[in-house]
Amino acid sequence: MSKGEETKTRILQQAAELFNQQGYAGSSISDIMRVTGLQKGGIYNHFHSKDELALQAFDYAIASISKHYRMALRSKRHAMERVQALIQVFSSFAENPPIPGGCPLLNTAVESDNAHPALRERTQQAMNSWLNMIRRIIQTGIERGEIQPHVNTEEIATIIVATLEGAIMMSQLYDDTIYMQRAVNHLNHYTENILKIHGTN
Repeated sequence: MSKGEETKTRILQQAAELFNQQGYAGSSISDIMRVTGLQKGGIYNHFHSKDELALQAFDYAIASISKHYRMALRSKRHAMERVQALIQVFSSFAENPPIPGGCPLLNTAVESDNAHPALRERTQQAMNSWLNMIRRIIQTGIERGEIQPHVNTEEIATIIVATLEGAIMMSQLYDDTIYMQRAVNHLNHYTENILKIHGTN
């Protein structure tokens, strides 16, 4: 990696943390200069605008999360194990978020509602990727005879994501991971009952 690439990656990491804790609108170029230790020209040497930096910093944050998912799934083969591994790895973000400030998907989704259409679109793409990952795991499980054949993959993916995102919001709000623990207990019970074929391990 060249020195320029190293600098760009460092800016992305520090900007991702800043935006995730203060929000895009709440972070000025002065704030970005402060956390990176660079002058405005040094930042704009790598990014044409704050908007471009925000989009790439969001991508960086999502890539950090995706890395955790890939590692969690690497040793899991059975569809039920894979679904519950995703639930488990996301639940760990309540105490140890990959990017300080909580879930960047949730934070950006709330902030980019109407004010930042490009960021909103990028957030939808990231959410679609997460939902699709769960759908694919369940669909593959159905095809392999590991999961009940008549389950609604769309509904299950929605319930898992919405429950986990709500739990992380409550855990942050009350500074108490009990909300995440309750959500995980419920989702494990829910997936066991909805997905698992009776009589299988």
